[in-house]
Amino acid sequence: MSLEFPGRDCALCPRLVEFRLKNRELYPVFHNAPVDSLGPLNARLLIVGLAPGLKGANRTARPFTGDYAGDLLYPTLSTFEFAAGEYGAAPDDGLQMRDCRITNAVRCVPPENKPVGAEINACRPFLIDEIEAMKNLQIILALGSIAHNSVLRTLGHKQSAFKFGHAAEHDLSNAPLLVDSYHCSRYNTNTGRLTPEMFHDVFRLIRKRLD
Repeated sequence: MSLEFPGRDCALCPRLVEFRLKNRELYPVFHNAPVDSLGPLNARLLIVGLAPGLKGANRTARPFTGDYAGDLLYPTLSTFEFAAGEYGAAPDDGLQMRDCRITNAVRCVPPENKPVGAEINACRPFLIDEIEAMKNLQIILALGSIAHNSVLRTLGHKQSAFKFGHAAEHDLSNAPLLVDSYHCSRYNTNTGRLTPEMFHDVFRLIRKRLD
C-alpha cells in the first residue's frame, strides 16, 4: 500500500518552508526536506516522535539518525528485538527494523525543535494515513507530550481524557494501546528526567503486552 507523504518541497507550513530554504543554503549536503518513516507497515509497534532534528534526521533523512536521541533509541530497539544490526548513526549502517515502525508528528525540522500548533495540525493527515495503513498495529509509543496529544487527536480522542505520563498506558478502545515515554532527547537524559533504565522499562512493558 502506498502512503500519502509530503513532497520534498511541501508548502503546507510557511515557517517551516522558510527554515528549510535557509538550511539548504547553510547545509547544502543535508537532506533538508520532509523525513519519511522507517520500518515495515505490517509492524505491531509504531513509535511517534516530535519532529526531525536539525543535524539528525534533517541531515540523514532517517528518523532519529545522527543525533543523541538515536544513540539511545536504536540500541534500545535492538535490546528488545525491535531492530537488528548495529546502529551506526547513518542511513546506510544496515540497521533493520523488526515489527516496529518510526515516524514523527511533524515531518519537517522546526526552528529550535519546536513546532507550533498549526504545523502539527497540517502534518496530522500524514499520521492518520500511516496509522490507517498499519493493519497489524497494536501499540503506539508516543515520545513526549506533543506526540501523545497528536496521536490522541489523530484517533479522535480528547487530550483532557488521557493525561501524558512516563510509562503510562492508555486504553483508547477500538484503537491501538497508547503508551507514553519522555522523549529520549539529550536534554531529558542530561537532566536525569529520563534514564536509560527508565526508557528500557517502557520497552519491557511494550514487549510484555505484545508477547
